Amino acid sequence: MTGFEIGGDESLMNPLTLFMQADIVVKVVMVGLLLASIWTWAIIISHTLKLGKLRRKSERFEKDFWRSEDIDRFHDTRGGEETPAARVFGAGLSEWRRSTKGGPIDRDGTRQRLSTAMGAAIAAEMDKLSDRLNVLATVGAVAPFVGLFGTVWGIMRAFTDIAGQSSTSLDVVAPGIAEALFATALGLFAAIPAVIFYNRLTHGLNRLEARLTRFADGFHATLSRELETDR
Repeated sequence: MTGFEIGGDESLMNPLTLFMQADIVVKVVMVGLLLASIWTWAIIISHTLKLGKLRRKSERFEKDFWRSEDIDRFHDTRGGEETPAARVFGAGLSEWRRSTKGGPIDRDGTRQRLSTAMGAAIAAEMDKLSDRLNVLATVGAVAPFVGLFGTVWGIMRAFTDIAGQSSTSLDVVAPGIAEALFATALGLFAAIPAVIFYNRLTHGLNRLEARLTRFADGFHATLSRELETDR
């Protein structure tokens, strides 16, 4: 008989069955992709919640800051908050106090140091918040190729079984092909959300960085005006 004989079993579509029937190489690929997917979702959920919380707290901090009339008193009551805006504010005020403490004031130097101090604080906040996002980028880029490796290996095994048993029956071919395609599916299952949420979280971080930069610029302008008054 030529062609494929239709046999097979619908139970082959069961993911657990596909995993149990796979050889050791494909099993390692599947386990690795499943762990990468779990790790990816853990990062996605934790960073999404953290970023949303920090964004709301920073917005409240900024609104309260611009309503305040005494910067020193505001720093005493709110400067210790665990928010990016509070740390940028603290860095700027600390540099202001050091630069204007006693002696003649170098106005241009003070402005430059204020800008540097708050810029460094913003960069430090972004570094902390972007921690582990590189994992999402790596999984998004690598997982499809790992799944493809499992696919190629499964197909090679299927053809080896065909050659060994001298049969083109689906009972011989289907298990290896199904395992191969399942490895590909797991690779895409890990990669697609990693890419989507890497872009979303990166966009969220860029928006927060822009907001912090605007806040730092406004605070810098406020302190710069203080430098223009007679001291």
